[in-house]
Amino acid sequence: MKLDIRRAIVFCIVIGLSILSGCSKAQSMSSPKILIVYLSRTNNTKALAQIIQKNVGGTLVALELQTPYPENYQTTVNQVTNENATGFLPLLKTKIDSIEKYDVVFVGFPTWGMQLPPPMKSFLHQYNLSGKKVIPFNTNGGYGIGSTFQTVRELCPKSELLDGFTIKGGSERDGIFLAITGDKETETEKEVKKWLRKIKILQ
Repeated sequence: MKLDIRRAIVFCIVIGLSILSGCSKAQSMSSPKILIVYLSRTNNTKALAQIIQKNVGGTLVALELQTPYPENYQTTVNQVTNENATGFLPLLKTKIDSIEKYDVVFVGFPTWGMQLPPPMKSFLHQYNLSGKKVIPFNTNGGYGIGSTFQTVRELCPKSELLDGFTIKGGSERDGIFLAITGDKETETEKEVKKWLRKIKILQ
C-alpha cells in the first residue's frame, strides 16, 4: 500500500514537471528575442530606439565606429559622400555576441544624403540576419527615407522585412539637434505604438 502511494506521488510530480516544462517552452516560443540596433549622431534615432525598447523590450545596441566621424558637420558630409561613392564600409567598434539567438532585429538610422549611412551598411554586411524579421526605423531632416529602406531590403535578401517607421527628427545642418523630446517625444511614442501594432510586434 505504501509503495502504491509513493508511486502515485512520483507520478504526480513527473506530470507536474512535464506541464511546467511545456508551459515554459510555449512561453518562450511566443516571446521572440528582440535586438534593437541603431546609429545616431544627434540622438534622435537613439530616442526613437529607446521608445521602441520601452514598448517591446529587447536588447538595445548603439553602433559605434573604430574611427568616429568628425564633429564638424560639413567634414562628415564630405566623408560620407566619398564613402557612398566608393562603397567603403567603415569598421565597427561595436561587437554583438550570438546574434543568432535573436528572432527580431530592429535597425535604426538617420537619412544621410538620401542614403543608408555607411555604418549601418557595415552592420548589415557583417552580421547574418537570414531567417529573422528585420524592421527598419528612421529619423530624417524633413526629406524622408530616400533609398534607405530599399537598401536594407537589398542587404537582407533572406530576411522577412517588415514595414518600417520614419519620423522627422533634427537637422544638424540648421543647428537643430535633439528634436524628439518633451511633447514631440510623447507624440512620437503614440505613433510608434500604432506602427508596432500594425506590424503585429505589439498586441
